Amino acid sequence: MAGPTSRGGGRLAVLTALVGGLAVVVLGFLTFGAQTTAAPKHVPVAVSAPATGPLHQAAQRVAGQGGEVLGWRVTTPAEGRQLLEDKEVYGVLELTAAQGAPSAKVVVSGAVNPTGTQLAQQGLTGAGQALTAAFAQGGAAAPVAVETVHETGAAGRFAPLGLSALAWVGGLAAGAALTVLSQRRGALPSPLARFTQVLGTSVLVTGALVGFVALWDSSLHLGWETIGFVFLTAMAFASLQAGLLRLLGVRAMAILGPLYLLAPSVASQVPEMLNPAYANLLWSWTPFRFSTEGLRSLLVGTPDAPDVATGVWVLGAMLVAGLLVVLWPRRGSAGEEAEPQSPHGVVDVGVDQADRLPRAEGEHPAEHGNARVRR
Repeated sequence: MAGPTSRGGGRLAVLTALVGGLAVVVLGFLTFGAQTTAAPKHVPVAVSAPATGPLHQAAQRVAGQGGEVLGWRVTTPAEGRQLLEDKEVYGVLELTAAQGAPSAKVVVSGAVNPTGTQLAQQGLTGAGQALTAAFAQGGAAAPVAVETVHETGAAGRFAPLGLSALAWVGGLAAGAALTVLSQRRGALPSPLARFTQVLGTSVLVTGALVGFVALWDSSLHLGWETIGFVFLTAMAFASLQAGLLRLLGVRAMAILGPLYLLAPSVASQVPEMLNPAYANLLWSWTPFRFSTEGLRSLLVGTPDAPDVATGVWVLGAMLVAGLLVVLWPRRGSAGEEAEPQSPHGVVDVGVDQADRLPRAEGEHPAEHGNARVRR
């Protein structure tokens, strides 16, 4: 057998060089670009005060002089906390008067994105200190207190994104393995086989992720609502991946692999900190943000938060779309596996005896010692 030659590699070298350059552009845009261009602008916060009186006037001044980093809303104390529960603001600056001395308190929530919460807490604390110092008129200003509702630890802040990323990786690994191993056998997985892989992977991934949460922080809420949302996330991701792998084969990995990079670089951010191009083209639709925010609300015990319902609708739509592609019968085969082929594309027709093959009259085949026909 002739070995490989060294001729004709110039075009291939140029093509692979272009592939490398394109990979850098795509990955740079999806990952480091979102972080290096991040700059907070009009991050929504609220300042609450009584409906009338000097504190209300002070709240109006704070909102009017807030600058471009924070976007202020003037509310009453009850309205401000409800906005925080609904995740419409990242923090609230509450202005109150205790025994005639004005005081300020920053209220944040552990159920809200930690990146936005940290930025809002810093800005609100600075504004509260400046305001209490102005009220003190040269005297000792009251310190600005910080209250965290739905307080959680590091696991509650970072586990939702980690669970989403792991659910994606688990489904991707299983779907890719089924596709590659089936191709090596020379067969295509049937729709039933792909569905079995999606369901089995989702069950196992859900069990592993729930076990991780219990190991990381036992104080997090792991009720049936949380477990069901984790299973929905794993099932939606796995079905979407299986659908693309059925349509494109292993080539789908060129799409599914880079999508994983959106998790840490885009989904962990808040849209007010992203460049408008990233906020509109990536953050607005990436599935990781829907699963991450919904899981964060459930893990800290706020299942009525609006992002839980939004996540259920979005992930449910992904699940339905993926299963439609997975279960759609293959044309002309009713979902059955394709006929296996040898790795070299040669099909065994099952005829190897000389008397079954046409030959010229008078031609005698030469036989080997094992009675096989040698042509």
